[in-house]
Amino acid sequence: MSLKEKQPEDLKLYYTIGEVSAMLGVNASLIRFWEKEFPVLKPKKNRKGNRLFTKQDIQHLKEIYHWVKEQGYTLEGARKKMLAEKKMKSENGRSPVESNRWDTIQALLDELDSLLKK
Repeated sequence: MSLKEKQPEDLKLYYTIGEVSAMLGVNASLIRFWEKEFPVLKPKKNRKGNRLFTKQDIQHLKEIYHWVKEQGYTLEGARKKMLAEKKMKSENGRSPVESNRWDTIQALLDELDSLLKK
C-alpha cells in the first residue's frame, strides 16, 4: 500500500485540474477560462506547468459555478457579487451565508429559551 493510498482525501493539499473538473462536473477548459476571468483564482503550477488547486481555489470555483451556472449571473456580475461578499465578510468576519445561518440558529435558541421558561 503506497503513502498516497493511506492518506484520506481531506489531507490532500493540491488537486489537479482533472480532479477539480470532475468535482464540479465541468470541462477543464472552463476552469482555465475562469482562471483568466477571475483574479481570485491563482492555482500554483508545477515545473511542467500543470495547475495545482488548493481547497481555497476549489471553494472559489464552487462560488463561481454557483453564481454563473446556477444563478445565471454574467461573469462580470459574478465578479461583483464575489467582491461584495468578500468585503462583507471582511467587515463582520462572516460571509452572508454564514451570517444568515447564525441568525437562524440564534432565533431558534431564543425560541427554545422562551419555551423552557414557560
